[in-house]
Amino acid sequence: MPSGKIFDMDISIKASDYLPPQAPAPAAAQVAQQREVIQAARSINASGYFGQNQIVFVMERGTNRAIMRVVDPETNEVLLQLPPESVVRLAQELTASSALNADK
Repeated sequence: MPSGKIFDMDISIKASDYLPPQAPAPAAAQVAQQREVIQAARSINASGYFGQNQIVFVMERGTNRAIMRVVDPETNEVLLQLPPESVVRLAQELTASSALNADK
């Protein structure tokens, strides 16, 4: 050992009350609403109102907003999207911008 110094370190693991952040559980009303939307889309798709095309609802990750798409199931081509992709991108950019401004 150089210069005769001894280092004492405690490397034991201690329990703590810390829990990593978790996403909040969706409220019961929100879950019920999501089920209603899914059921409505299934009903419309089963009715044949859009011919062979299907309605698909997607939750956009960046803004957590619902997006409705009319999709050709054979080609997976999106025939219509509400809101349009340009509006979704704008919402993502605004969300990111407001998050950066909040950090300042």
